[in-house]
Amino acid sequence: MDLPLIAVLNGPNLNMLGLRQPAIYGQATLDDVEQLCAQTAERLDIAIDFRQTNGEGELVSWVQECRNRAAGIVINPGAYTHTSIALLDALLAVDLPVIEVHISNIHRREAFRQTSYVSKAAVGVICGLGIQGYALGLQAMADIIINEGTR
Repeated sequence: MDLPLIAVLNGPNLNMLGLRQPAIYGQATLDDVEQLCAQTAERLDIAIDFRQTNGEGELVSWVQECRNRAAGIVINPGAYTHTSIALLDALLAVDLPVIEVHISNIHRREAFRQTSYVSKAAVGVICGLGIQGYALGLQAMADIIINEGTR
């Protein structure tokens, strides 16, 4: 039996985790995040497809690829959270559950970071809990999949 697939998608500058503003984003690297997600997926009996891009178009294409391929999306869209209507449209078009994750608490940051287009497509948002937010997002997504009977 195939395990349900969850796409874990990461937007711009997340490849700089551990280097970029560690007082805000912590010391963990993107490799650490991927390892945490892999361990969480194994515990939850789900499969993940973990990706990161700095390109908006590539992120939109990855979201579109999830239709008929993934059971849900956990996404940290980085700065595209606050700017990308194209990403919002793609998330709405794939008709999948979406969990939005942010390492920092975007609501305690600059005013422009407090608006999220992605939240309009998300069933839930986890922010401010560091990289642990990814594990919580995967747990929430696994629960959603079980409750919808797609597992």
